[in-house]
Amino acid sequence: MDIQVTGKALKDVACDALVVSAVRSKTGPQSHDVLFSAAAKEVDTALSGLIRQICSDGEFNGNLGEMTTVHTMGKLAAKRVVVVGLGSQENLNAQALRKASAIAARHLQNTGAHQLALALSFEGADVEAETQAQVEGALLGLYTFKKYLHTNDAGNEQGITKIWLVPGKASAAILERSIHRGSAMAEATNFARDLVNEPPNVLTPTELAHRASAMAKQVGLECEILERSQMQELGMGGLLGVSQGSAEPPKFVILRYRGAPHSADKGMAFVGKGITFDTGGISLKPAERMDEMKGDMAGAAAVIGAMQAIASLKPEVNVTALVSTTENMPSGTAYRPGDILRIMNGKTIEIVNTDAEGRLVLADALSYAAKEGLSPIVDVATLTGGVVIALGNTMAGVFSNDVQLSDEIIAAGKAAGEKFWPMPMDEEYGEQIKSDVADIKQTGGRAASSVTAAKILEHFVGDAKWAHLDIAGTSYVDSKKPHQEKGATGMAVRTLAELALRAEK
Repeated sequence: MDIQVTGKALKDVACDALVVSAVRSKTGPQSHDVLFSAAAKEVDTALSGLIRQICSDGEFNGNLGEMTTVHTMGKLAAKRVVVVGLGSQENLNAQALRKASAIAARHLQNTGAHQLALALSFEGADVEAETQAQVEGALLGLYTFKKYLHTNDAGNEQGITKIWLVPGKASAAILERSIHRGSAMAEATNFARDLVNEPPNVLTPTELAHRASAMAKQVGLECEILERSQMQELGMGGLLGVSQGSAEPPKFVILRYRGAPHSADKGMAFVGKGITFDTGGISLKPAERMDEMKGDMAGAAAVIGAMQAIASLKPEVNVTALVSTTENMPSGTAYRPGDILRIMNGKTIEIVNTDAEGRLVLADALSYAAKEGLSPIVDVATLTGGVVIALGNTMAGVFSNDVQLSDEIIAAGKAAGEKFWPMPMDEEYGEQIKSDVADIKQTGGRAASSVTAAKILEHFVGDAKWAHLDIAGTSYVDSKKPHQEKGATGMAVRTLAELALRAEK
């Protein structure tokens, strides 16, 4: 995407659509309570008060994502002006800008625009954060996944090709940094979305490893792919056990970013669950919505995408990403309920339900991270339906052995526009996963299932600070939104990248 800053006056910015903003004032959503940004005021003056009249007539109230369109009829160089609402004045923040930018860009792409100009900034706000949010929002909103369609149903194959930014007062260096950061975050999120949206006959474990390797080569990351024989030497019984039922070979992907090569700190680890298709194995899932199980590698996609963003943004930290990837399939060679598997760190797990495979492949990856002395360790997984029952599709759960790390993740998520909620990890929950025949039982039953799954993972992190992000409810949306395509969300990519940036010494 070609994104450039323009210093032209608003009336002289030639484009298909100029996007300006307004908010709903603190006093209430009445027509006369709509407050315009400086850009909106300037445009309204050039249009002889037409936008103000629309607000007075009650057609536009400034609600978040609300839009009104005015054709300029030659009074401005832009063919049309879109006023987008940022919501209430007291809640104006970067996330409101991000979402409004996404909604406006997506709408304009669907209505034939190819070049747009964004002038959403409000007076007194952080120009750097606002510029980044506008860029991120536009690129996230423009995302589509149509590579397998014979024809483009939108009839607009070219889409948006250029974005002009009309920022507030800021130095060229600040604006350049903001655009780069916003682009890196959004492009990495969209890369992760592509991985999750791919059909499972295309994105096999081998293909996922290949795409991670190709991305690493492109952005300058170190990449190592472990094969089955190497997993056997390391004793990765969880990953190997789950992979038994599939004709596809498992892969263990290692990506390394060395932003602080002379530091004694080995750095943090991001661990991703990479089940490229989950039938449930012998404990077969119902047929209904099983097609969505191609997305059971969204955690892997998140950490791979985060590494792309980190490599682009170049913080002075060391980060290692570890991805255990396989299919979970039923066959004559599949692992069974009643089996006992030995994980890389030596602990054994009694298998109760083969559809609880994610904790097994994560256990080996967590053990690998702990053995390498990496800390903190953050794993990301579509792990349990229980977290969806607890938090719905709005927030992901954070399960951690360190309160400070949990708080840092939640704060990074807030900055990135992704929501997380801290979940309990009390010792009593560990009683549910005690086994009579192995060190751990694979499931603790339905009660507090997302917590007991996390308690299992805790057995494999050693002494490291650790957090588990259960994104099962937030990795996918099943219908189109004004700001987002149906399908993968890319959840946690930006939070992980933000976490790495904040860890820079």
